[in-house]
Amino acid sequence: MQPTVTADLTARPVEAERPLLSYRDEATGERVDLTAQQVGQWAARSASLLRDGCGLGPGSRVAVLLPPHWRTAAVLLGAWASGLAVSFRPRATAGLAVLEPGGDRPFDAVFVTPERQDDWLEDVPDAPHRYLVGTGPGRLDDVPLGWLDWSAEVLRHGDGAPDHTAIHPSDPATADGTTYGQWGALAQEFATMLDLRAGDRLLVDAAETEQPLKWLLAPLSAGASVVISANLDPARRDAVVAAEQVTRVL
Repeated sequence: MQPTVTADLTARPVEAERPLLSYRDEATGERVDLTAQQVGQWAARSASLLRDGCGLGPGSRVAVLLPPHWRTAAVLLGAWASGLAVSFRPRATAGLAVLEPGGDRPFDAVFVTPERQDDWLEDVPDAPHRYLVGTGPGRLDDVPLGWLDWSAEVLRHGDGAPDHTAIHPSDPATADGTTYGQWGALAQEFATMLDLRAGDRLLVDAAETEQPLKWLLAPLSAGASVVISANLDPARRDAVVAAEQVTRVL
């Protein structure tokens, strides 16, 4: 069967008690571990926010400029579970022309970190739904007019599976028209390139890649788990690999 990209990737065979996604900030000491069930619950909250809170569905377009992070995973998986087309900035997808933004239609929602909100002003001046996604613990202290704190808003929505959205492999998963079927196949191809297998644990240096095909979808498609390390000191990488029982490094 042709693979597609939806939130059910989190149902791939990963030990239930083992984190599917770990996030650690080497500078602050913050750490978050999420099982497959918990990742699915956050994705469901995000999907509900997009559907019920924003009124979006298949055919809607969302712009995402977020680094590797557990909240980014929730935003992306929620968007894809809702049948939305996601757009990334070209600088975040360098070398992968198939993933570059396309078309002149306006975006329906935008998700950025507080540090990058100005980057989108020219690209999404008319986006009716704008969310700031913090990469630190807790909620944001200062949210400017016209923006909402994703961390606060998403908690208004339940974490149960939302109403099923019928997604066909030929539906667009990205704003340039790359389909869900093509996106799923690309995830599996990258998993093969990285030699990822079920049970592997992939270390991701958050500063090295923002391409979710590599740090999120490829490992999920293979049944591997992910360790995202922010502010990783190269001199400490071996120590992190040992501590996290990492088997592959991106």
